[in-house]
Formats: sequence, structure tokens, C-alpha cells
Amino acid sequence: MDFGPTPLANQLLIALPALEEGAFARSVALICQHDEDGAMGIVVNRASEYTLGEVLGQMSISGGSDALRAQVVLAGGPVHPERGFVLHDGGSRWDSTLAITDALSLTTSRDILEAMASGEGPANAVVALGCAGWGAGQLEQELTDNDWLTAPADAELLFDVPLEARWEAAAGRIGVDFAHLAGYSGRA
Repeated sequence: MDFGPTPLANQLLIALPALEEGAFARSVALICQHDEDGAMGIVVNRASEYTLGEVLGQMSISGGSDALRAQVVLAGGPVHPERGFVLHDGGSRWDSTLAITDALSLTTSRDILEAMASGEGPANAVVALGCAGWGAGQLEQELTDNDWLTAPADAELLFDVPLEARWEAAAGRIGVDFAHLAGYSGRA
């Protein structure tokens, strides 16, 4: 019996230690959209080689505080690595925004970066290059294969916890300590 996809938007996918090779080893991804056609998310614990100042400069957007310009841009995933994605609070008043929840959105339009540079952007935001994508049924299969744990997303983890601590912190949100977890998963 097929019950259809489990709606996982606003959930964190936490790579299990067994997923030690490939693009998603030790990663945490926020699922932004999930339906019968597949899922899309942003890896929230991998730094890219760029700062926000460099990205703004490439887009000819001036302004922004030193702290904003020094912000690390995330490597959001292997799909569309040339595209920018802004994960933020503060609603959806931008040109191209997907509301993940009432308090969390994903915007892909230039206007949010211009607003951030002029000091009028959302209170909390992270910028990522690229995203992660799963075809119809692929994410469900990976969950069945025990590649991922899921946990509810929260603003503190997305905006305040240091990148290098997010994998263990996300697992800790659901009581998992990877130091005490075997490096493989069993099947019953």
C-alpha cells in the first residue's frame, strides 16, 4: 500500500556515519520543499570557498557591513552550484520566495541580497550556492536505507550554531550522540 510521500519540509536530514563517502558525508540538509515529484534542500553545514562580500562583488552589489561581507557562503549542494539561495527569517516579501514555514523562507532573487547590503534584509540569513535535490521517491528510499536521520529544524541551529558543530548538534536535537553510535546501520 502506497501512502505517498512523507512531507519533510522544515526537517533536517542528518547523514548517518555510514554515509561516509560522497557529497553528503557528515552533512546536515534542511528540506525546503517535498512532494510527490521529489525534494529540494540546502546543506547547512558546509562552507564554500566564497564570502558573501565576494558574491556581492561578483553581482556588482555594493554596501554591507564588514561582518556581513565576511559571512561565509555555504556550499548548499551539488545541484545548480552557480545559483544563490538565501535561507532566512522575516517572511516572503522578496521577488522569488518559497515559504518553508511561517517563520522560515528560501529566496532566490537578487532583491534580498540588495536589501541585505543596504541593511534592510532579514534579521537572520545564510546564503548558499547550490542546493540538493532528490527525484520522486529517492529521498524516501534513502531514509528506508538508513542513510539519514531526521530532526525538526530550528532557527538556532540554522543561524547561530557554528558550521563545524551543526552535524553533531542536529543529531543531539533528537538524542543521538555520534560518538556512541556504531559506524554502520543494521537492518532488521
